[in-house]
Amino acid sequence: MVEDKRDMWDREAETFDQAADHGLRDPVVRRAWADLLLPLIGKPGRRVADLGCGTGTLSTLLAAEGQHLVHGVDFSTEMIRRAREKAAEVTPRPVFSVADASEPPLPVASFDVVLCRHVLWAMPDPSEALERWIELLAPGGMLVLIEGMWSNGVGLKASACARLVGSLRADVHLQMLDDDVYWGGPTNDERYLVLSTN
Repeated sequence: MVEDKRDMWDREAETFDQAADHGLRDPVVRRAWADLLLPLIGKPGRRVADLGCGTGTLSTLLAAEGQHLVHGVDFSTEMIRRAREKAAEVTPRPVFSVADASEPPLPVASFDVVLCRHVLWAMPDPSEALERWIELLAPGGMLVLIEGMWSNGVGLKASACARLVGSLRADVHLQMLDDDVYWGGPTNDERYLVLSTN
């Protein structure tokens, strides 16, 4: 089953960046994501775990424009191959690992930020995965989740995601991402960001 999913995402890698919010090829969309994430993450040099990083677009954005030290994890070999290609000229260069985002092989209590975009909803046990992700955070670390409930019925509702984070962390902020600029055009989905700083 895991191998089937890995094969599926390996196949998806070829066209993954065609989605405006995946590849950030449109400079307007890229700027919108930079303007959203960089102020949240803060001063340069923060240690960021980008879990379920796909082709590494956000990893490279945070490293190139925010000067952050990023470690991306994805269980698709092909996604990681493309991420490494994308990051070849980036300084500081992100590090990428092929591994399951639900159990990232990263040192606990060592990251200032754990970032996951459109990943939590797909975890076999979102609560267990979230607990592991939180364990990666150093004291005072920040959890940034970008999730959605798509019009096809797949995903995680904003209220459910905020409640899940609230069961594990005291501080939870929900921001709807309903501006078309993030997605390259109109969407009928519920898309949002959940931020927890302690």
